[in-house]
Amino acid sequence: MTKPAAKMHSSTPATIALREEILQFSRERMEMDPVPLDGPQTLEFLQKHASNSISEKGLGGHKALKLFEEVLAPACISIDHPGYLSFIPAAPTEAATLFDLVVSSTSIYGGSWLEGSGAVFAENEVLSWLAAEVGLPKSAGGVFVQGGSLGNLSALVTARHTAIEERKKNNKKLPKRWSIIASSESHSSLKAAARVMDIDVHIAKADADGRLTGKAVLKTASKIKDGLFAVVGTGGTTNFGIVDRLDEIAKAAKKLDIWFHVDGAYGLAAVLDPKRKHLFKGANKADSFIVDPHKWLFAPFDSCALVYRKPILAARAHTQHGEYLDTLTHSGEFNPSDYAYNLTRRPRGLPLWFSLATHGIGAYRTAIAENIDLAHKIADVIRNRSDLKLVREPELSIVVFEKEGWKLADYEKWSDRILKAGLGFVTPSSHNGRPNARFAIVNPRTDIKLLTQLVDSMSE
Repeated sequence: MTKPAAKMHSSTPATIALREEILQFSRERMEMDPVPLDGPQTLEFLQKHASNSISEKGLGGHKALKLFEEVLAPACISIDHPGYLSFIPAAPTEAATLFDLVVSSTSIYGGSWLEGSGAVFAENEVLSWLAAEVGLPKSAGGVFVQGGSLGNLSALVTARHTAIEERKKNNKKLPKRWSIIASSESHSSLKAAARVMDIDVHIAKADADGRLTGKAVLKTASKIKDGLFAVVGTGGTTNFGIVDRLDEIAKAAKKLDIWFHVDGAYGLAAVLDPKRKHLFKGANKADSFIVDPHKWLFAPFDSCALVYRKPILAARAHTQHGEYLDTLTHSGEFNPSDYAYNLTRRPRGLPLWFSLATHGIGAYRTAIAENIDLAHKIADVIRNRSDLKLVREPELSIVVFEKEGWKLADYEKWSDRILKAGLGFVTPSSHNGRPNARFAIVNPRTDIKLLTQLVDSMSE
């Protein structure tokens, strides 16, 4: 006789029927072209239509799925819609999305070699490929973590731990405060990481084009008495898609004898485009870097590739110790949980591995190059409009522009209007206190016709 609790895990006629319903829902969603943009609902609406879904007896799978399909899902903006151009969108390939289902259905633990060696091996194939594209040696390696914020935090924890060990090794006094240097246009996650680590962030002013230079790093470092252990360069800023002078920063880091980390969460994927590879000169000198596959490598949420030049330094900083872990930590095998601030982890790099294995690297190079070319095409359109002005010339796939005479309220009304029309999602942004519009293009389905239609709608 089956125990009541075991019924949740058994293949009964009801669960088999539910399985087919869920697969059919997923199939129909993936066949939509394009998917509906949808939009947020009010708390009052959701309380009215979706409250009390959790109860002692449960709704049953059919009703729960119907609630999600008819109420909850339409209250979420589809980030893979070609008109989703705010923040940094996502556009996973069908292969990657399908394999995300496989990752969940196979219930693989990706924290240790013992429990998931096949998955870990496949993830490491991807990390080695990314390291090679950036120019790091074959010995480089790392781990897939949740997102860029955790990737940056883990890299900086490794950098500080390495600095502490070096000082102890050389019998040098530890500073009262540790600190890093970052650009005035770097990502907000660096300040968040500094709060977690209880360190200081010294901001080096970017130049007029938005780039951090080696000169600015050295100038900022000259004002720091002690405790500087890392500098962070950006491989494609989130706001503008500008690549720092990574070669200059690398030289400055070497002169200062500090860790060089590259935050390439959004933009470092552009190193795959042969026409733009030169922009990342100097990234090959990094001690660590990150790139988020869920941003511009067409993988589903959530995934950040964190790569170290010398992975052993990360293991020394992050390996957790406990009696229940001894069998893993003493094995000498590659355990992904040792290379970042994580222990339990799903093998989130597998959807990217499967998509790359399916389509080949060349398809990725083409898709990224086309996104960048599209950004420059819509920049030409904007440049030729008398009522529009580019805030900066685009470098990668982000285009930022202003409409003459518009204030924040005007951008907000336009943003609300195009979202309600199902045309696009473009939230207002700002630079130096001035509101603007910003297209972040990472979806191969986004085209010049749609972008021009969005630009035209500003005059309606």
